Amino acid sequence: MSKPKIVILGAGYGGLKTLRKLQQRNLEAEIVLVNKNDYHHETTWLHEAAAGTIEPEKLMYPLDKVVNDTKTTFIQDTVVKINKDEKTVTLDANGDISYDYLLIGLGSEAETFGISGLKEYAFTITSVESVKKIRAHIEAQFAKWKTDPRDELLTIIVGGAGFTGIEFLGELTNRIPELVKQYDVPREKVRIYCMEAAPKVLPQFDAKLVDYGVGVLEDRGVEFHVGKPVKEATADGVKYAESENEVREIKAATIIWAAGVRGNSVIEASGFEAGRGRVKVNNNLTVPGNEEILIVGDCSLIINPANDRPFPPTAQIAMQQADVAAVNLAKLVQGETDLQDFVYHEKGTVCSLGDNDAIGVVFGKNLKGYPASVMKKVIDDRALLLIGGSGVLASKGKFKFYK
Repeated sequence: MSKPKIVILGAGYGGLKTLRKLQQRNLEAEIVLVNKNDYHHETTWLHEAAAGTIEPEKLMYPLDKVVNDTKTTFIQDTVVKINKDEKTVTLDANGDISYDYLLIGLGSEAETFGISGLKEYAFTITSVESVKKIRAHIEAQFAKWKTDPRDELLTIIVGGAGFTGIEFLGELTNRIPELVKQYDVPREKVRIYCMEAAPKVLPQFDAKLVDYGVGVLEDRGVEFHVGKPVKEATADGVKYAESENEVREIKAATIIWAAGVRGNSVIEASGFEAGRGRVKVNNNLTVPGNEEILIVGDCSLIINPANDRPFPPTAQIAMQQADVAAVNLAKLVQGETDLQDFVYHEKGTVCSLGDNDAIGVVFGKNLKGYPASVMKKVIDDRALLLIGGSGVLASKGKFKFYK
């Protein structure tokens, strides 16, 4: 009799941690991991590489640091579609592979909300390749300015004042002095705008923390336009609503869109009932009507009973879901039906403002400035340890805890 087959789609925080936990259990099961790249990248560090404050290689490590090839088969390929009725997954190069149990951890894509021009003219902070392009583009505009001194070459627009947008602004403003010196550009010529449609920046934090964070970035030259939704992106910049009846334009050679994410497009292509690529899963992370499928991370939607709203798609939640997913996949393989429910345990949230500054709430306590930045590095290092192991932590960890 053949062993039950578990297929894991995606080697992000949720998928790779689930794999690590399953390998530790020594299950009588065949395990297959599918990922389009042969490496894992720290999604929560992408903004740093985009701004150029770290090299892209810093946020990547090979999957063979986690994949035990005596227990897991790795297939490097792109997922095209999940065929629920046939219990197969269609891959771009390898065709269809079958599964008995499936874990979906495919991650997110940028959400453009149907705004005209964003797909054509804006960059997104979504992958290693995308952040390499952002860094190269910004540097090219600074280099070009010496022979073509147009103001828009040194104007950067960041759409979105959520976590990704604010953290990118923190890193970018740390990098600007270096770029100004390297390319002999007058600092006063550099303009950085943050456009946010919502009435508040980082609404999950209290007003004092947000005021501190916004103040830090404003002191570094960021101009916030809060409650001013972007209406259109063009080759020349963005058009936004200054008021209900007035549309204005900012000319810029660089537009970074960081105003939200949606689940992977494979979800909708596969016929799952979903909103913005996220499936409302059962409390035990299984898909209603397809209990042999579990979803973790950005493609799963679970309601927070505390506020009756969906949990946000964060690395912390994906990693906690992975612990439950590994338990439940092991139970399913062993024929058990008493699956464990996912209960989120909030440990804290920290938003970086650059290398030595941040705001956050950790175990219910507000932090800002240098102490918050230290905690941010601790959180990043913890993810490396829990998923990649001590060797990855030693080679990739953030250990510079000084001012």
